[in-house]
Amino acid sequence: MPRATFHFPRGFLWGTATSSHQVEGYNRNNQWWAWEGQPGKILNGDRSGAACDWWGGRWREDFDRAAESAQNAHRFSIEWSRVQPLPDRWDETALDRYREMARGLNDRNMTALITLHHFSDPLWLAEQGGWENERAAELFPVYARKTVEALKEYCNLWVTLNEPSLYAILSYLMGDFPPGKKDLKSTARVMANLVRAHAAAYQAIKEVQPVARVGIAQHYRGFRPATRSPFDRLAARLFHNYLNDAFPRALQTGRLRFPSGNANIPQAKGTQDYLGLNYYTEELVAFKPGRTADLFTRRFYDPAYEVSQGGFIANVPQGLFRALEWCHGYNLPIVITENGVNDSQDGLRPRYLVEHLHQVWRALNNNYPIKGYFHWTLVDNFEWERGWSQRFGLWELDVETLARRKRPSADLYAEICRANSISTEIVERYTPELLAKLFPD
Repeated sequence: MPRATFHFPRGFLWGTATSSHQVEGYNRNNQWWAWEGQPGKILNGDRSGAACDWWGGRWREDFDRAAESAQNAHRFSIEWSRVQPLPDRWDETALDRYREMARGLNDRNMTALITLHHFSDPLWLAEQGGWENERAAELFPVYARKTVEALKEYCNLWVTLNEPSLYAILSYLMGDFPPGKKDLKSTARVMANLVRAHAAAYQAIKEVQPVARVGIAQHYRGFRPATRSPFDRLAARLFHNYLNDAFPRALQTGRLRFPSGNANIPQAKGTQDYLGLNYYTEELVAFKPGRTADLFTRRFYDPAYEVSQGGFIANVPQGLFRALEWCHGYNLPIVITENGVNDSQDGLRPRYLVEHLHQVWRALNNNYPIKGYFHWTLVDNFEWERGWSQRFGLWELDVETLARRKRPSADLYAEICRANSISTEIVERYTPELLAKLFPD
């Protein structure tokens, strides 16, 4: 059998990603905490509760775990409702705590990538109409400026908005996220306000920290036509255009193209220093004229690929390569800001991880400017409307005791991070079933 090593560039960022509401615990002042208290909104009636107790200080031990595993970066998010608990009040104590977290990464020789909005909004903003209210686009950059002023000593790499297209669709079209609306016009209005908010925040951050690198973390879901039918191809293209492409394209051109709500937003043009990519899976799309509830389509996974628990994610590593091809079309540096799979038994995750990183290596060899990879996630956390039913962590969390237990994938990822490469020996040790596939004779 041939022996080989897939090397990554010197200085490549290796990390994991987390978000405030999912790990901090007791975020009582945002719209998600209120949503969790409504019957039927969260699977199994789960509550975020203490989450991973990061607000109680356990971020320290989790950062230690990451650093000891040779990760040189970490992505975490700020909870707007903690920093600005009321429209006319700033909480300096909360900013001090986030400053301590950012400094904690620096002290561990880890690069901080900080997200300013990861799905959660202050309750007072939700009560004012949330992102349907045009004022949200004016309020967000004020919060961004305040936060960056506080943390700029320890971070110059920022995500303004996490998965803005998905946030708008799940919150205002599908109704799975608060406020639970199902209205296309509202969704288009929210998309436009999010574009305006990002553009204003980008300018505010640059004024505070000219050396800052600012982008978004864009959710990319691969959509491939199920057949060669022109209807299937059209359906797949429309899903791609509106979920994947509309938002980052607006930041490139200053024009948002979205059903029932095109908008010219010239101030957004050129407000990306890099493109953040969140990729999990890819699916097939078939046109079905009778399925109005599913936008006249049937979407399903190719049966040739493994799927995760509950059929949530299909392991389609080539889809990551295709996503990176799409990113490359923007002519910007690329950061893979999320990639992972739910797997409580850690049976699929090792294969998923190695195969997806192999695709990253392939893209790097095509000279795609990929600067880093952040695995979702460090430790099991509260997965939004799916509650505690899905486990994405390299470390398992006991929700009752908050004890952590290392999964084998954590050691696999640590070896890759430490070596800055994937070798035959690593694959042989953790995923021997992939040897012939990755290192063919």
